[in-house]
Order: sequence, then structure tokens, then C-alpha cells
Amino acid sequence: MIMFLKSKLKKILFWFFVVLSVSLAVSAVSVFLSLPDVSGLEDGHPERTALMKLRLKQAEKEGDPMMLKQEWVSFAAIPKLLKDTVRIAEDSNFYWHEGIDFEEIQEAVKRNIREKRFARGASTITQQLAKNLYLSTKKSFFRKVKEYFIARRLEKVLTKDRIFELYLNFIELGPGIFGVQAASRTHFAVSVDQLTLEEIVRLTAVIPRPLTTDAAGDSAWLRWRCRWLLHKLLLYEYISEEDYRNTVILFPENF
Repeated sequence: MIMFLKSKLKKILFWFFVVLSVSLAVSAVSVFLSLPDVSGLEDGHPERTALMKLRLKQAEKEGDPMMLKQEWVSFAAIPKLLKDTVRIAEDSNFYWHEGIDFEEIQEAVKRNIREKRFARGASTITQQLAKNLYLSTKKSFFRKVKEYFIARRLEKVLTKDRIFELYLNFIELGPGIFGVQAASRTHFAVSVDQLTLEEIVRLTAVIPRPLTTDAAGDSAWLRWRCRWLLHKLLLYEYISEEDYRNTVILFPENF
């Protein structure tokens, strides 16, 4: 009787894994076949991204129509310090990975397990661009799979600088505000190439919380984030000790 049950269990498990494997394979093929053609991004860009369309729908549903702000600016016109600050904050290995940073994923998993909460993400700049251009903000396994494949396509077709240029022009930096040029004009009334160190840090700081944090505001979280960014810039020698001292005092820990 026991031998019969063991044999029966083995058969059930075998067919379970067969069905699971087939289902995953079919899903993977479906995801792959539905991937967007990114070749047009080599010298062009969409007027509206998936994230922009989502925000417009959300605003319409809430009865509060939204006017999108987005203004294209060339990669060369964006200050190097802004690029460096964004890269340090969001994806320090950007120029060395192929769209997915597996080392960062390992570190994120370790920290999240250690702290028993989602304390650290691991999405690269390429993955964030893939999501912003083509996908929804809904967290799901298949969205992450699709994001992975799109990111790999972007890395295969586009140069690193082109990926970064698209990212900086379409990143969400406030309600209805997309891209560093529109954000610079909206928050600080200047063109992106006129931003000060303080403004660069403020703009970069809001990337994880663009809908709830005002780049020109003074929340405790924003002050903490700006101090963290300034410390990183000093650590990697992107700014001088003097620049650090003169700017960090603008973000006091306590009033």
C-alpha cells in the first residue's frame, strides 16, 4: 500500500512539473512574441510613453484632467554632474552591465531578507526606461519578465548614451512632469543646463517618489535623500569638499 502511494505521488509530481514547465514555456514564448520593436528609438522617440498615458487615464478617472509637461533636450546639453548624480543614485554600474545588474539584484535580495521588508530595489536605468516606455506600473512576475527582455533588446539596439538620453527625457519627476528639462523649468524656472548643484541634487532626489515629493520642497525625506546624494558625490570625487560643505548646510537634519 505504501509503495503504491509513493508511486502515485511520484506520478502526480512528475505531471505537475510537466504542466508547470509547459505553461512557463508557453508564457515565455507569448511574452517574447509581444515585445515591442525598439529599433525606432535609435533616432526617434515616442510622443507619449506608456507611463504618460497611464497618468492621463488616472487623472481623467479622478475627474482632474492633467496637462503633461515634457520637453526634449539633447544628451550633450544635460550637465555631466546631473548625469553622474542620477547614475550614482539609480544605477552606478550602468555603463558596465548589459541591462540587468545581477550583482545589485543579489545585494537587494540579501538586504530585503535581512530587514524583512522591501528596503532596496535593483532595477537598472535600462529596466526603468523599458517600464516607462512600454509597460504598466503594476507589479507582477510577467511584467518583470517582459521588462527583462525589453531591457536586453534596448541594450542590443541602442548605445548606452542613447538609453541614458531617453531615460533622462522621459523619467517622471512630478505630477504630469516628465524629463529633466520640463522638471528644471517647472521646479526651478531655469533650463537644465543652468541648474546649480543644489538643484541637481534636489531633482535627482525625487526620482524614487516623484508623485509625493516636491523637488523644491523641504520634507524630512527630501533633506535626507539630498544629504545622502551629496555624500556619494563627494565620496566618488564628483564634487569638492568646499562644494559639499557649502551645499549640505542647505539640507539640515533638524530645524
